[in-house]
Amino acid sequence: MSRDLKIVDTAAPVWSIAAVERDTGLSKETLRMWERRYGFPAPRREATGERAYPHEQLERLRTIKRLLDAGHRPGRVVALPAPALLQMLGDIAGPRELPAAPTAEGGAAPDGCLQRLREHDLDGVRHGLSEALTRLGLARFVLEMLVPTNTQVGDAWMRGELAVYEEHAYTEAVTMLLRQALGRLQAPDARGRPCVLLTTLPGEPHAMGLLMVEALLAVEGCRCVSLGVQTPVPDIAAAATAFRADVVALSFTGCQKPAQVGRGLQQLRESLPAATQVWSGGAGMASWRRRLAGVSAFTSLEAVAPAVRAWRHEALDGRLELPAA
Repeated sequence: MSRDLKIVDTAAPVWSIAAVERDTGLSKETLRMWERRYGFPAPRREATGERAYPHEQLERLRTIKRLLDAGHRPGRVVALPAPALLQMLGDIAGPRELPAAPTAEGGAAPDGCLQRLREHDLDGVRHGLSEALTRLGLARFVLEMLVPTNTQVGDAWMRGELAVYEEHAYTEAVTMLLRQALGRLQAPDARGRPCVLLTTLPGEPHAMGLLMVEALLAVEGCRCVSLGVQTPVPDIAAAATAFRADVVALSFTGCQKPAQVGRGLQQLRESLPAATQVWSGGAGMASWRRRLAGVSAFTSLEAVAPAVRAWRHEALDGRLELPAA
């Protein structure tokens, strides 16, 4: 039996802190801090001193994580009882208007993808997404299919209608499809511009938005260099110099506080040459009200292509100081 799951008796499974971290995405440090500050979670202590979390606490932590992803602050939600947390989920995860789905030509729609995911028909999920990609092309597929489908899957997970493993399976299917599509695109000229370095700051573990942005940039003929997620600022600055990046693009999902976002962006901006632009986008930017010189904040993927065209227009007019090629 895995050391992550420990059975005290058949009715009372408990989970290790490592298992809770993997399941919820909440770091061990965060769990320990909440324990001290809010009195929750309240794990048992084994004879070895290790923390052991009852299953009901794991469920409550899952709900808290959904609320944090929706923009709530830990101080408001961590100490609340489970019924109050579920009520808050119900208030924020109700029906919302989604972008129009591409159904007119008989292709897959977000509703159908979500239903197949609920039925555990992963082959159907992959086939529907692949068909939509073929029919729409990469840019429209990202904007017209993935944006509303991601929203539906995220809302279903937030309401507790999808398990973590189901959301992960969907994310993996989309990731593989986008990477295959990127591999089929003709590589841009090595001297092509802008060269865009893509990553996230430490504390932002989600890569889906970053990959969607990369797809849109690649369609526009940008040279893209992806570092994956959670890259320390000094390493981002070093990579920007090494790859002669014109732009550093960052993705934020809302799992970080606005103050953390601001500090990270400020530190990064100060670490880069003035000629290197910083583009930041994602749901996490919606709550970031501060404006920072030298940082462009996007709240929708539709802004990516116009930003590329604006950069090229300014470069052509000689209004940009470009990093040395």
